[in-house]
Amino acid sequence: MTRAGNEVYDGPGDLPAVVPVFPLAGVLLLPRRVLPLNVFEPRYLAMIEAVLSGDRLIGMIQPRLDTPHPMIPSRPPLERVGCVGRLTQFGETGDGRLTIGLTGIARFRVVEELATTTPYRLCQIDAAPFATDFEAGRGEVAVDRAAVLKTLSAWLEVHAPQLDRSGFEEAGNEALVDGLAMMSPCGPREKQALLEARSLEERAALLIAITERSLGGEGTPNGPLQ
Repeated sequence: MTRAGNEVYDGPGDLPAVVPVFPLAGVLLLPRRVLPLNVFEPRYLAMIEAVLSGDRLIGMIQPRLDTPHPMIPSRPPLERVGCVGRLTQFGETGDGRLTIGLTGIARFRVVEELATTTPYRLCQIDAAPFATDFEAGRGEVAVDRAAVLKTLSAWLEVHAPQLDRSGFEEAGNEALVDGLAMMSPCGPREKQALLEARSLEERAALLIAITERSLGGEGTPNGPLQ
């Protein structure tokens, strides 16, 4: 079960077949985590207004910037896997922008992108391959928590030594790993790999490897995933 605001989602059948998508490179949303966003482009402002009067669901997905659209360069192809989130926080800034928070529900595969007259993009999705996303805490016992915290501590010593670490140490394994994955300054390919990890244990191991590589000088946090 995934709770997002006032709604509960028990499985893939609780999600619609078609969702509007918000393509953002280097941005990761995972189930039960909250992603804050600052929305200012007219097409996405229109999308937010539309979902506010509906089911409030948006698919976060990365564009494939290395593969430009042959006819519309500003509309790059999308990755095949994204994550559906529900708009659970909403605010107006007074200057035309919106601040929102999306609570992740489950990952999905793109079946196809639909032709539409809306300024934003729509995709037919299938969440069935990620049915286990609806099980909160699944795989937590397999996570090497000590290794995650050790790697986090090493990263903080270099980049944010004054940061209070108590929140990380008190978090459950799912919140710890997925929260750190979303916060990680790694590049789009690494973010996609973290999204598509087959289990929480695999995501934790990948997060450790990415962080250790950046600390070890074998690459930068925004470098390519080999």
